[in-house]
Amino acid sequence: MGDYMAQEDDWDRDLLLDPAWEKQQRKTFTAWCNSHLRKAGTQIENIDEDFRDGLKLMLLLEVISGERLPKPERGKMRVHKINNVNKALDFIASKGVKLVSIGAEEIVDGNAKMTLGMIWTIILRFAIQDISVEETSAKEGLLLWCQRKTAPYKNVNVQNFHISWKDGLAFNALIHRHRPELIEYDKLRKDDPVTNLNNAFEVAEKYLDIPKMLDAEDIVGTLRPDEKAIMTYVSCFYHAFSGAQKAETAANRICKVLAVNQENEHLMEDYERLASDLLEWIRRTIPWLEDRVPQKTIQEMQQKLEDFRDYRRVHKPPKVQEKCQLEINFNTLQTKLRLSNRPAFMPSEGKMVSDINNGWQHLEQAEKGYEEWLLNEIRRLERLDHLAEKFRQKASIHEAWTDGKEAMLKHRDYETATLSDIKALIRKHEAFESDLAAHQDRVEQIAAIAQELNELDYYDSHNVNTRCQKICDQWDALGSLTHSRREALEKTEKQLETIDQLHLEYAKRAAPFNNWMESAMEDLQDMFIVHTIEEIEGLISAHDQFKSTLPDADREREAILAIHKEAQRIAESNHIKLSGSNPYTTVTPQIINSKWEKVQQLVPKRDHALLEEQRKQQSNEHLRRQFASQANIVGPWIQTKMEEIGRISIEMNGTLEDQLSHLKQYERSIVDYKPNLDLLEQQHQLIQEALIFDNKHTNYTMEHIRVGWEQLLTTIARTINEVENQILTRDAKGISQEQMQEFRASFNHFDKGDAEFNRIMSVVDPNHSGLVTFQAFIDFMSRETTDTDTADQVIASFKVLAGDKNFITAEELRRELPPDQAEYCIARMAPYQGPDAVPGALDYKSFSTALYGESDL
Repeated sequence: MGDYMAQEDDWDRDLLLDPAWEKQQRKTFTAWCNSHLRKAGTQIENIDEDFRDGLKLMLLLEVISGERLPKPERGKMRVHKINNVNKALDFIASKGVKLVSIGAEEIVDGNAKMTLGMIWTIILRFAIQDISVEETSAKEGLLLWCQRKTAPYKNVNVQNFHISWKDGLAFNALIHRHRPELIEYDKLRKDDPVTNLNNAFEVAEKYLDIPKMLDAEDIVGTLRPDEKAIMTYVSCFYHAFSGAQKAETAANRICKVLAVNQENEHLMEDYERLASDLLEWIRRTIPWLEDRVPQKTIQEMQQKLEDFRDYRRVHKPPKVQEKCQLEINFNTLQTKLRLSNRPAFMPSEGKMVSDINNGWQHLEQAEKGYEEWLLNEIRRLERLDHLAEKFRQKASIHEAWTDGKEAMLKHRDYETATLSDIKALIRKHEAFESDLAAHQDRVEQIAAIAQELNELDYYDSHNVNTRCQKICDQWDALGSLTHSRREALEKTEKQLETIDQLHLEYAKRAAPFNNWMESAMEDLQDMFIVHTIEEIEGLISAHDQFKSTLPDADREREAILAIHKEAQRIAESNHIKLSGSNPYTTVTPQIINSKWEKVQQLVPKRDHALLEEQRKQQSNEHLRRQFASQANIVGPWIQTKMEEIGRISIEMNGTLEDQLSHLKQYERSIVDYKPNLDLLEQQHQLIQEALIFDNKHTNYTMEHIRVGWEQLLTTIARTINEVENQILTRDAKGISQEQMQEFRASFNHFDKGDAEFNRIMSVVDPNHSGLVTFQAFIDFMSRETTDTDTADQVIASFKVLAGDKNFITAEELRRELPPDQAEYCIARMAPYQGPDAVPGALDYKSFSTALYGESDL
């Protein structure tokens, strides 16, 4: 054979330069190369250009030989291309082929003659050399095979690989001999070679998977067709019609493949359903959590807070479990697909595990700020209600005080008054100015409260602003009127001589005292909001301090009343007839006594309110300490368990079943701890209902505890799933416990120094991360020691069952396969569309290809 190939390699270089022959060789060799390269998902366009870097040349040799060549160099420099081509030429030489005058530099330079010669050498070695017919081989064997197959046909006399094929009848005879249903041979005419050749080439391409390698016009238009092109084309027919395996082996292989595929499809459907449900729930929940539209009342916001707590307690935990189960199912499915040599499962668009994780992360982000926003809104509304009530109280007191003040200031009573009346009016006006100054602080407070309500976006800000503006306008008017009246009174002051000093003193002391009592009543009725026991104790201390001033205030009251009594006594003793009430003030002793009595009544009510609030804050402090005590136990416990799981996953010994049993027992011990978490939830509920917003006694929040608990459950579940997948791998590949231990030992003590290790690392660590998991190592060892099926093997098996036809019938499937798997095939096989189709014909080729992910099933 070596001598024969050496003779063939020494082709007639002058003839090769013939344009017609070179065109035929280019077309035929290109099609032949692409018929193999398509198995690797690529092709060539220009035969003397696309092999120049050596990459596709090495790939072609790997596909047709089934062997691995040395790793190619990916550089773009000429030296890299020469090295790659030399690797390919060395591989050809290693197969016993003598290369004559073919060098790597000529291939890299795009030398057409050398490139075509090299491809012809490869075709001879891998497509023609192994042909053996009746003790003849290679070219002679192929020629003898053609002669034997075409002997019964008229007008066909195959003596060579050029002239004998020019009329096209020999090609049609070969097809008709093996597949008579594809060719109507009796209708062919020897004098119509173009039609004959086109018919054979088109049938071969459509039904025999033999690509069209020549054009009929090229063959007919040439005196002597190129022998190498014809021989290459004919060798494809030989290989297409060569033998098949036994029907029983084919049926068994199909049964095995279908059983695996049925189970995987079920897992895929479960994943799609669970993923769709979980993503839909996330899609519905996120807009609700992102809704930040505030309500107008505390009750409405508290209802939103209660709805959120129900979501955290009732609705979310089952979805956490569904997400964990979904990841476990996905990992299990991928493991089974990998073990059965199937392509990895690719979920529908938008349903990848990463898509679910992204959606879940978006949900967590939306949830993170929702509760804080609710609590802040409740605090804001509490503050608004308090400020609004305070505004109304102060505004009402001020409006009551200003009632009639404008009319009084506009009254021109001084024009007809006596001198003594004018003096009295002046003193009265001075007292009013003092009172007016005392009310200035209240007006400023009213304006400040209104401003704060506006800044906090109070829903009734319009009415507040309107009322505040009215008060401020009235206040400005009072100031202006007060100034005008004083000027009028001072003009006639010189006419006034007498004045009752006691009334004046009474008025001066009664007015601030009356204002003090009004302020005291206002303070005693003032609402308060506290959140800590320290704050309420501060209020109690301030109230006690206020009560300590009451004896002094009572003495001041008695002194003021004594002034009034002294004025009456002097008037009586001097027979002075008083005109009635004190001309300098409207604050009578009755008013002072009435307000003093009111203050005396409000003090115990204030005491009671403060004590009630103190008891409430003491109860809240108890709730804080109770929660903190439990949280400071549960939090460290969860952290400890997380660390233990990490150690267990590293230090586990014994069989995988023992490890799995130990992990599940450990998982039950974790689940048994759940009542402690439920107790903590109950205590947290009491804290939330009491509107307690902080807890200085612990660093743990309920959110921290929940997240830690969910992570703990997820971690132990994933650890259990990893061991279950190892058991699945062991059982699927028939690995014994001793082998599994040996794998573990090899995994832990690998020698990192030799080239074989580098090859293995490229398989178990394709991303070059520097890390190899035990699961990846087991998969590698399993592939090294077990056999796997391919799509081509399944197609060949179906062809055997079909009696060498391009289609198969339902009756044949039910006869050869178990009932459930026969029905599985019938339900999924597309109708066969070929010209030889019969009623009920099914396409087993596309079905087999789909099983291995090369098309849609």
